[in-house]
Amino acid sequence: MANITAGMVKELRERTGLGMMDCKKALVEADGDMEKAIDDLRKASGMKAAKKAGRIAAEGIVMTKVAADGKYGIILEVNSETDFVARDSNFLNFANTILEQAFKTKQADVAALMAGDLENAREALVQKIGENINVRRIQLVEAASNGVVDAYVHSNNRIAVMVALSGGSDVLAKDIAMHVAAVNPLVVRSDDVPKELLAKEAEIYSAQARESGKPEEIIEKMIQGRLRKFVAEVSLLDQPFVKDGEITVAALLKKAGADVASFIRYEVGEGIEKEEVDFAQEVAAAAGL
Repeated sequence: MANITAGMVKELRERTGLGMMDCKKALVEADGDMEKAIDDLRKASGMKAAKKAGRIAAEGIVMTKVAADGKYGIILEVNSETDFVARDSNFLNFANTILEQAFKTKQADVAALMAGDLENAREALVQKIGENINVRRIQLVEAASNGVVDAYVHSNNRIAVMVALSGGSDVLAKDIAMHVAAVNPLVVRSDDVPKELLAKEAEIYSAQARESGKPEEIIEKMIQGRLRKFVAEVSLLDQPFVKDGEITVAALLKKAGADVASFIRYEVGEGIEKEEVDFAQEVAAAAGL
């Protein structure tokens, strides 16, 4: 009997949109044969499961919910295959149900949250809408004893940010979240920039500077100057505040006696490699041409 791995179950779930237990059972019965398992699931569910192979869910929405006292919040991303479905009321109701349950239980583990009724609801929605629907990621943010959490969601639900402050207020936290949504910093402070990233940038700047033909000592100063500029550009605290370019985010926080403990920024589909579609070919294939 074939060894059914977690990776095989994951692949079958992504290709069919069906639940973990259904996929595992189908693989066991098919002795690990992926294509046979898909055929069996098609027969059992009535879904056109094989047609979902290679279909990537990279659209969707991001959402947040923050406790009334600002002590914790939930941020999540739910994906669909098309932006059209992401605006569908059935999809939005499903996403809101996920958000409410995650908020109520403070559960940020997608698999644990989805086990049972929510996974059944997802499967039913996949069958009803005809697209792959995935709950991609969830994060719980809790405030420190003297802190506060707040969030900002861009109007089209494609970018969401949650910020945790030490000190400060919910209004300030929302302002910082709005800044993060607009400017997209990489880290909170300059010391947080990964050394590997700095080394990579230094290598690029070095190659560019040496093309100038200037003396080595001048080249080194050029490299260091560009690195300092890069670090300032990607560090939240060093950035000019988006609502008042005359002050930095650090100065704004200092004035309020606050500091940024952390931030999380979700953008729909980030990091997902989208499939390039030739629509002319797709139409021709559908028409059997």
